[in-house]
Amino acid sequence: MPAKVADGTVLTGDALLARFTALDAFLCEHQALWKPRPFTHLHLAWETSYPELAHWLRQRSLEDAEASHNHPELLDAPAPFPSLATQSIELSAVGLFPAAGLATARHRLNVDVPGRKWQQIEAFAGRLDFAHAPTHWLDWCAGKGHLGRRLLADTQQLTCLEHDPALVASGQALSQRHHLRALHVEQDVLAPGAAALLNAEHTPVALHACGDLHVRLMHLASGAGCRQLAIAPCCYNRIGTTDYQPLSDAAKACALQLSLEDLALPMSETVTAGARVRRQRDTSMARRLAFDLLQRQLRGIDEYLPTPSLPSAWLDKPFADYCRDLAQIKELSTVGAQNWSTLESAGWQRLAQVRNLELLRGLFRRPLEIWLNLDRALFLQGQGYNVRLGLFCETPLTPRNLLLLAER
Repeated sequence: MPAKVADGTVLTGDALLARFTALDAFLCEHQALWKPRPFTHLHLAWETSYPELAHWLRQRSLEDAEASHNHPELLDAPAPFPSLATQSIELSAVGLFPAAGLATARHRLNVDVPGRKWQQIEAFAGRLDFAHAPTHWLDWCAGKGHLGRRLLADTQQLTCLEHDPALVASGQALSQRHHLRALHVEQDVLAPGAAALLNAEHTPVALHACGDLHVRLMHLASGAGCRQLAIAPCCYNRIGTTDYQPLSDAAKACALQLSLEDLALPMSETVTAGARVRRQRDTSMARRLAFDLLQRQLRGIDEYLPTPSLPSAWLDKPFADYCRDLAQIKELSTVGAQNWSTLESAGWQRLAQVRNLELLRGLFRRPLEIWLNLDRALFLQGQGYNVRLGLFCETPLTPRNLLLLAER
């Protein structure tokens, strides 16, 4: 029977390192199961060790895979899937922060904000519970500053940092329309000048700042002596290095090495795509997988060949033209006569197999994301902060629902 999902608690103090250590052992021990991508391999090494599981997954349909995508841990699959699922559930259990008593939003403050984005802002802002009330919010990678305006109380100040001048101008206009004490600053937060814009009076907040952007905030905020900060990380693979650079002493001492592909694993969970977008995504992937079979044949080399991102208009081409044009881009030999319908069908068959084989990797998706967040938590703890790691909302609103609250 599928294991029951554990509720978990907000992690703090010694529990941060204890959970990190357990997750690290789990991820290291089973690297051979989650690091190789089924999309790029016709056969995965682990299939030799677990043939029953491999066969069971490969015979399932694309619809089966789609139904299990968000909760692979509930799948009743052959061994070792159930035991791995149980460990995944236990190690991923993190609790929801209690509500912090957020004041009602000002009239029409949510105008011009997409509904889902506003819900995420409400959820994030509603969990920020600090021992000392902030006096000056700093909205990091602020866009138009919607989050900062939602947090701003009458006695507080707000500074919004954003690199896009159009968003800065729109944000400043919105703040003026609402008669708020907000300063919108055009600033590339990765540039050297960003450090001068933080001081100890600021409470920085970052909702879904990608990769290097939120890591940069952690370094600058701790260096500036900020009393408290709140971060909901996103896009761990959006970094300027070729592999992951650990932040905490605990992570630096680990054997786990993470590539950009590894760091993309937590981002593979989707909950918001509509039917048209999913169909377009599936068609694109099925065609790429079919082309992969073709290129192996043309080159006489049984290995994956990376292909560039293609405009969606390519999906309107007849399948044969799609393959010929892509082969030309990759400077492959003349394609010649092919049974295009058979090849296209093989692409869809491979897509079903790839998606189902991915369910095993899916068991490590959340554990890896929590490992990455705990590395951030332990780094901040090492900088003298009391740190809490928990959820600011449930997964259907956004899978990127982990929140780090740090306070000196």
